[in-house]
Amino acid sequence: MISLKDHMGPFESVSYFFERAASRLKIGNDSIELLRQPWRELRVAVPIRRDSGEIGVFIGYRIQHNAARGPYKGGVRYHPRADADEVRALATLMTWKTAVIDVPFGGAKGGIQCDPHEMSEQELNALTRRYIQNISHIIGPNRDIPAPDLNTNSQTMAWMMDAYGQLHGHTPAIVTGKPVELGGSYGRDAATGRGVVFCLEEWSRIRKVDPAGSSVVIQGFGQVGSWTARLIGRLGCNVIAISDQHGATYNSKGLDVDAVYEYHQENGSVKGFTGGEDLDNDELLELECDYLVPAAVEEVITVENADKIRAKAILEAANHPTTPAADSILNDRGVPILPDLLANAGGVTVSYFEWAQNIQQFQWDEERVNSELRERMTEATKQVVTRAVEEKVSLRESAFMIGVERVERAGTLRGFV
Repeated sequence: MISLKDHMGPFESVSYFFERAASRLKIGNDSIELLRQPWRELRVAVPIRRDSGEIGVFIGYRIQHNAARGPYKGGVRYHPRADADEVRALATLMTWKTAVIDVPFGGAKGGIQCDPHEMSEQELNALTRRYIQNISHIIGPNRDIPAPDLNTNSQTMAWMMDAYGQLHGHTPAIVTGKPVELGGSYGRDAATGRGVVFCLEEWSRIRKVDPAGSSVVIQGFGQVGSWTARLIGRLGCNVIAISDQHGATYNSKGLDVDAVYEYHQENGSVKGFTGGEDLDNDELLELECDYLVPAAVEEVITVENADKIRAKAILEAANHPTTPAADSILNDRGVPILPDLLANAGGVTVSYFEWAQNIQQFQWDEERVNSELRERMTEATKQVVTRAVEEKVSLRESAFMIGVERVERAGTLRGFV
């Protein structure tokens, strides 16, 4: 068993939560080892010619953790920190997440170690195409379906679909998160943020708490954070602070989220927004509020700041934003956490809808997409909360137990062990 430490690597952190769940479920040691280890790890060199004429060589990964419940599924991120350990951890999380939300996928993740903010569109196009060429032999609509992640978007998916199609013929179902014009699903851009809101709505109903008037702090203002900020107001919540990688803006009376979004689009940051006062990102995390929503990168809530968090609850819109040591501190303090395995599962859920639409060659309207998403997020939230009460464990432990149990059962039925 992995021991709790103040500082752990990404894969070690995820394995810690997995082992706790497996222990509670009384899963045998042989099965634990099979469930822990990725089934395949591919490292590729991704060379491109830069705009300067020089050759740039980037390192890419596609890590496939487990496919007991269906084809591998998971995003591809472009980030300097997207190394093997981070991608491995995120692939593992996808296995448990798809099981918790009960979509017929396994877990995978991809990444290229680069800084996309310092690359032109032409360079990113070339990078994406070469990456797909180098991993095309292990992906496919019934094998492994990539999707957007950090610093990738619908345009990236369009390039991926085209690159794969040039090798294998027109195959829209090879990726999800595509533009609607190329077979993407209505509602996909907002899906993760919308799922966070549906999760909060059901959790509030179960607790008999009205979220109207609640103060919300959102860390990260990319696709997930910006959609969460815009949609959470429909529950009557009041967004008082928003941050991005450059800084934060804060107004105790509430921010005009649409105005912040327009300012961010025009200026590339929320910093300097005239309707709020500037803060640094550390200050934002420690603001007093009802709900703190980490919606950016991993491990922003750590042993160093967990005691300073003044939120009454945390909604994990990002993947793995809380380290195990911080999770333990917050649990001891009685701060509930709606975990990433549940709270941010809206994205992969609508990715499943998109994949199904591509297979059927029949497009749903946005009303159906959002209705089906609400139904799945609501049911998964009920199951996680119910299991937590029955087992007397945290919401995170409950979610891991549900996910691990379902994957282990599928593996047993298929004869893996």
